[in-house]
Amino acid sequence: MRYAFKVQYIGKNYAGSQIQFQNGEETGTPTIQGELEKALSTLIGGKTAHNKRPVKTVFSGRTDRGVNSLGQVVHFDTDKCIVASKFIYSLNEILPNDISVTDLQEVDKSFHAQKSAKRRHYRFEFVNRKCKYAFDGDLMRIKYDINIQRMQEALDYLKGEHDFSSFKSSGTLNPSKVCFIENAECRRVGDHIVIDITGNRFLYNMVRTIVGTLLEIEGHNLPSSHMKDVLDAKDRTKAGQTVSPYGLTLLEVQY
Repeated sequence: MRYAFKVQYIGKNYAGSQIQFQNGEETGTPTIQGELEKALSTLIGGKTAHNKRPVKTVFSGRTDRGVNSLGQVVHFDTDKCIVASKFIYSLNEILPNDISVTDLQEVDKSFHAQKSAKRRHYRFEFVNRKCKYAFDGDLMRIKYDINIQRMQEALDYLKGEHDFSSFKSSGTLNPSKVCFIENAECRRVGDHIVIDITGNRFLYNMVRTIVGTLLEIEGHNLPSSHMKDVLDAKDRTKAGQTVSPYGLTLLEVQY
């Protein structure tokens, strides 16, 4: 049987969502996947002599160190019949306080958390104010005034299907750099700037590099059309810096 659930996590204390390997061996670095599989294996049969985590999980997508999630989707297979409400309660009791699971349900064997996903919604939030506040936490703080209208005009150039090679990281493994951006919007909420981007797929560090390019436009008072120039160049050196992961959240995955 195959089960799927949503995972919420605060990524600050983890080296990303995926288990880390070096020379074919797990590094032992804390990850979201590692904690989930350890907890699942405790509930579904425990450890074996040959495998510390007999339950294997598949995530809808990879998130980096420091990235949060409200809607990561994960599936796993087991021959055990699971009562959702009791299982979710027990799983959350075992998991660390910065990881929780919701909405467990049995799914068809054809369902695949990553391959079946139709769109993903990311949100990046940062502070736009000169003075530091203690409750800003790890959010990035930009001291100069942000022109929301210009930022939105720049985001509009990203909508539709494009080759996003200019926004890829060296860690991008998929040879295809074409993504379809369904929606890209920004707004001011008090002294915070919130950027929402929804697309069918995202390259490694793509959202953070888009934000870095937006800040380059704002910081250097460039026209919003600079975003189109960067996009058309298909050259990573033309885009802005990859900003900090703090403030980035995977909000939702739709199927």
